[in-house]
Amino acid sequence: MAHQRKLGRPTDQRIAMLRSMTTSFLEAGRIETTVTRAKEVQKLAEKMITLGKKNTLHTRRQALAFITKEDVVTKVFGEIAPKYAERNGGYTRIMKTGPRRGDAAEMAILELV
Repeated sequence: MAHQRKLGRPTDQRIAMLRSMTTSFLEAGRIETTVTRAKEVQKLAEKMITLGKKNTLHTRRQALAFITKEDVVTKVFGEIAPKYAERNGGYTRIMKTGPRRGDAAEMAILELV
């Protein structure tokens, strides 16, 4: 069973944060965050893109249950997923950018390939 990072937050706050970050990532195509958060968002975003590749009513409703904006789901199913139709996973990349100035947390950019 896969281990999920706790990210120093209670479960409800952590899930809300990850839903929000996944939504904004799929909306913009890239985000800058800490490495550990990027790794968690990467897992979830790749699952949403995989749902988009199946493109059934059931998978659309599953995506709507997680992604917080309806237009982002439309973008995933209409634009993003068809780009990766021939690709089996690996839709995102994490590039480390160095430490953050305030607390020296390791930062990274998460982007679509």
